[in-house]
Amino acid sequence: MNPASIVVTLFGIFTLAGGILGYAKAKSKASLIAGSISGLVLLAAAYGISEGTRAAYLVALIVAAILGARFLRTWFKTHRVMPDFIMVILSSLTIIVVAWGLSVH
Repeated sequence: MNPASIVVTLFGIFTLAGGILGYAKAKSKASLIAGSISGLVLLAAAYGISEGTRAAYLVALIVAAILGARFLRTWFKTHRVMPDFIMVILSSLTIIVVAWGLSVH
């Protein structure tokens, strides 16, 4: 399995679980919807990356960038480690690994 596919799979699972957890803890429907959609799109992108689809790399980059920007804004306001800073770190890691994978693809 390709490293980018692994990282995007893990990020997708974490994002999906985070949306579910956000709903369970705070009854946030927005977290559930956004986390579910983002997580499923990332999992689909991970599959596409494993199949060698160039567009899947781009989708993963876009979703990771959007999530990273969203959680970075919140982190600047709250300085909460969970979920804000963790999502910024995971988004950054995903962007780096996927960009590297795209450059060698």
